[in-house]
Amino acid sequence: MIKEELHTIIDLLERSFRKFPENPYLWEKRDGYYRAATYRETREAVLTVAGGLLAAGLDKGDRVALLSQGCNEWVYGELGVLYAGGVNVPLSIKLTVNELIFRINHSGARFLIVSDYYADIVRKLEPEVPGVEKVFVISGSLTEQGKYHSFERLREDGRRYMSVHPGKLEERFLAVQADDLANISYTSGTTADPKGVMLTHGNYVCNVLQSDSLIQIPAYYKILLFLPWDHSFAHTVGIYSFMYNGASLASVDFGKSPLEYLRNIPENLKEVKPHVLLSVPALAKNFRKNIETAVRQKNWIVRKLYQWGLKLGYYYYGPGNYQHKGGRCILWPLVKLTDVLVFRKIRRIFGGNLRFFVGGGALLDRELQRYYRALGVPMLQGYGLSEASPVISSNRPRYHRFGSSGCIVQPLDLKICDDRGNELPQGVPGEIVIRGGNVMKGYWKNEAATAEVIRDGWLYTGDMGFVNEEGLLYVSGRFKSLLIAGDGEKYSPEGIEEAIAELSPYIDNCVLYNNQSAYTSGLIVPNKAVCLEYVRRQGEKPGSVESYKLILAKIHSELMKFRKGGPFEAMFPERWLPAVAGILPEPLSERNGTINSTAKVVRRKVYEVFREELDYLYTPEGKDIRNPRNILNMKKFMEG
Repeated sequence: MIKEELHTIIDLLERSFRKFPENPYLWEKRDGYYRAATYRETREAVLTVAGGLLAAGLDKGDRVALLSQGCNEWVYGELGVLYAGGVNVPLSIKLTVNELIFRINHSGARFLIVSDYYADIVRKLEPEVPGVEKVFVISGSLTEQGKYHSFERLREDGRRYMSVHPGKLEERFLAVQADDLANISYTSGTTADPKGVMLTHGNYVCNVLQSDSLIQIPAYYKILLFLPWDHSFAHTVGIYSFMYNGASLASVDFGKSPLEYLRNIPENLKEVKPHVLLSVPALAKNFRKNIETAVRQKNWIVRKLYQWGLKLGYYYYGPGNYQHKGGRCILWPLVKLTDVLVFRKIRRIFGGNLRFFVGGGALLDRELQRYYRALGVPMLQGYGLSEASPVISSNRPRYHRFGSSGCIVQPLDLKICDDRGNELPQGVPGEIVIRGGNVMKGYWKNEAATAEVIRDGWLYTGDMGFVNEEGLLYVSGRFKSLLIAGDGEKYSPEGIEEAIAELSPYIDNCVLYNNQSAYTSGLIVPNKAVCLEYVRRQGEKPGSVESYKLILAKIHSELMKFRKGGPFEAMFPERWLPAVAGILPEPLSERNGTINSTAKVVRRKVYEVFREELDYLYTPEGKDIRNPRNILNMKKFMEG
């Protein structure tokens, strides 16, 4: 007997198996071609994994950690764990050994599912995770010994278990309830140590249905899922929303290494021809830089058409709601012409079928949104956090506003509160507070942290924002990221940082700092290629002291564009802008801990790693951007 109500993730797959049995669900590249696994085939594979876990002794509520790049077996593994009544602990493939050890031990995982590429990492940390009883390795040649078993052997054991114990697996998965844990999803720790977010089956089902209230996915849609599969954003908006709608998702061809994985994305986009992509600002910026690099290599006619088309699109689409253009409608033939001549060809790099991006993970600069709308593929900014499963709001394909995080999902209660918890009037910024079925159960083994953020059923997000008269949510940054000026005024730096990095081609990253100081300082990561090109245009020899001074002067002039008399003078109050700038000797990266696995800047880590640079900016010598330390750091950066 199959339950008709949608209470669990199991119900989602059972529904789609009945409704879309022969629809392709998972696409994976093997032997040079993408091949599909239907919903029927997916369910069969999931049942064998679940049966194998029962044969291995998995009890209801036991945790199974999953460490793998995105692939069919990733989905079989997670859903198999859930069908067996277990709890999945998805792990990012970008975690360090110490981070993996913490999450595996803290979650109390009994079993571990790992792809063959990452199996060597698991072997190295094995003495540090004594609670792991068995490790199931996906694909590859494996000598089964000790704790190590092949994933295929797990599935064979599952087939055998189901034949010997008919009805036992069905009994187990029918007993799973909405309030049972599905995942322990660890936060990335941008402002504090990672916490295990407990997300239930009901949380995910609720958020899938809430997301569907804003954006409906047709059954013929495909998505190439290149964001981390371990994150709740990929879970809800990618894996489960597409499952609910009978649509399909493809994994990137991993090849033999993470580097090969990155190289395969452009080719896989053309092969899969996705209708939707999930992105974060860092990826969107990289796509734009690659497009503009390619355009610069074209003839002058293409370059002029490209620039003219962008200006036309910026005006035509206005603030983003392109259903209400008024008199601008007369420009439609010109917009269509530039699309045919230039933008349609550019969109082929995404496969040719791309309808829109859905963006999340950090603030998305308005300029970036305007750019992609003009290009013909709107980037729909959304807002959410892991503790909310994660979607709270999103722009929609046929109604969106640049700079906003869109409409609030339904049903969901949302209010804006001051720092004492009092609700604020419409349009007044404060902390975003929500209540609904998508709010997490709490933090794993951390009742104190849970009590801090969930009070009387309301989740206090720690994010600042406001709701305007149209009901659109605007998010301005994290409360914990607020900077404090010398006069005690608090302000959010994220929007300023994003604007500087987006509007200046010479700057890749800008991180602001002010801790009750007389002025704000900015830590700058230059764009090496653009800076080198600038030096050559000025007729200076790259690598000389004079070339570094030239670049520093140029970066200073870029920052001055945001002050009085500059083209961006009205964007932010001048007292919040960086009065001094320090050049970092190396990029922000996962290697030095300043970027996390979802491409977010870890502010506290930036301040920690580059403390000497910050301190120097508050000395008399540090106020001149062409100071000795900046020259030395510029040399290190350009030669690194």
